[in-house]
Amino acid sequence: MMKRAYYLFNPGRMSRQDNTLKFEPTGTEEDQKPRFLPVEGVSALYIFGSVDANSALYNFLGRKHIPVHFFDYYEHYTGTFSPREHLLAGQMLVNQTNAYRLSKRRLHLAAGFVEGATFNMLKNLKYYQGRGKELEYLIEKLGALRLLIGTAADIPELMGIEGNCRQLYYEAFPIIVPGYAWEGRSKRPPTNELNALVSFGNSLCYSVCLDAIYNSQLNPTISFLHEPGVRRYSLALDVSEIFKPLLVDRLLFRMCNKRELGPKDFDLVDNACFLSERGRKAFVAAWEEKLKDGIQHRKLNRRVTYRHLLRLECYKIAKYVMKLEERYEPFHAWW
Repeated sequence: MMKRAYYLFNPGRMSRQDNTLKFEPTGTEEDQKPRFLPVEGVSALYIFGSVDANSALYNFLGRKHIPVHFFDYYEHYTGTFSPREHLLAGQMLVNQTNAYRLSKRRLHLAAGFVEGATFNMLKNLKYYQGRGKELEYLIEKLGALRLLIGTAADIPELMGIEGNCRQLYYEAFPIIVPGYAWEGRSKRPPTNELNALVSFGNSLCYSVCLDAIYNSQLNPTISFLHEPGVRRYSLALDVSEIFKPLLVDRLLFRMCNKRELGPKDFDLVDNACFLSERGRKAFVAAWEEKLKDGIQHRKLNRRVTYRHLLRLECYKIAKYVMKLEERYEPFHAWW
């Protein structure tokens, strides 16, 4: 059975019934019948509504290795129920820690994340320039900044280069998506529709990267570009940098330009803007279709979905950390 992620927007109660997950919506509508999800077909759960559950259910999900990602009312990612790390290995943990502590090796890995992220930013700009958008100046500036990645002497300098690249990239948003307010990136809270889409999409990207890391032997708390911190899976932040332009930005550009989202898909609350329930459902449906799409993998010589590409990237990082490969090639080396 092909596994898939399930997104729960409505309030209700989740419980186990034999080898099936049973979700009972709460509300006044008479047609709200329980839904049954065969556990063998569930890869992950994304909870946006208020869902009640007990410890027996989480024990069951843990045995089946099904993570549960939680989001608050404002669409912020708040945490993950992560099953016991059945794939973690002591030697990998030691080598991953050593790769972080050895400055040269860490810098090489971190530079790969930035190179992959900025490559996809540049690819997006060139795509829309080919469709009549005036982006030549930003493309030239971003291309020049990318040449500095290999000259960075340490992580703070590399982060500065990445920040400058992203700031240039964000200047293209109102050109690519005309008609939407954009005065730069605003996060907590997002102040307009585009920022609401970026925040929501980035949260989804972070969680799907976490799923990919969970299915490798990597430890999600030991990162290379971002500093490991308390109460966060910082390696997912590293990996998501590569895929946010490729997955999130391309999707929101398309949905806005093709009018797949409209005023009814957003809620304004105290000078903050969030996707409405209708908007979240529309974006999530498009997001799942995007993950099923993919590219022709140059080395495997076959088409690979984006969801699988995330896992391949994690396997590549793991091989580099274990020194099975002499050098870490960032994502775009596969194209």
